[in-house]
Amino acid sequence: MNRFIVAEASKCIGCRTCEVACVLAHTGKEDVEALAGREFNPRLKVLKTLTVSAPVTCHHCEDAPCVNACPSHAISYRDSTVQVDQSKCLGCKTCVVACPFGAMEVISRPAIRSFAGIVVADGVTAEAHKCDLCIDRAAGPACVAVCPTDALHVMDETRLAETRARRQLRSALEASNVDAA
Repeated sequence: MNRFIVAEASKCIGCRTCEVACVLAHTGKEDVEALAGREFNPRLKVLKTLTVSAPVTCHHCEDAPCVNACPSHAISYRDSTVQVDQSKCLGCKTCVVACPFGAMEVISRPAIRSFAGIVVADGVTAEAHKCDLCIDRAAGPACVAVCPTDALHVMDETRLAETRARRQLRSALEASNVDAA
């Protein structure tokens, strides 16, 4: 089973700390300069309405529509997650259209190339952008680690089974209360 992040909307206060942690974890920077303008590209987005706020993030689907839709095979499964290989990404946005959760986006970055030892900006490059569960971060997803209300959790097979068992018990207890009435 693929792991993914679950957000408890009832606990989320919409502070966007998870977005900031995500950007810092993926830029390799530890200061607010990484948060400026075009470089602020979190891989999850906090959605806010009048009544609810919660981050929207990749579900790392078992039969992921984005994996199936990608014409260049840039999106694949790795270590119980769905990952994007930027070197293969065309920036075609097919994954954006395919994702039922709105968790994919394509961002543009300056294309930096080196010619004869001179580094130059040469146009732009597009990248499919989504939650990667901070796969290369030893401590796991940065967003989960920093959430001040503990609204974010990594859902794995064990936690999913525990959640299902708890809900089944609750359902059975509610049914027995209805029968007793």
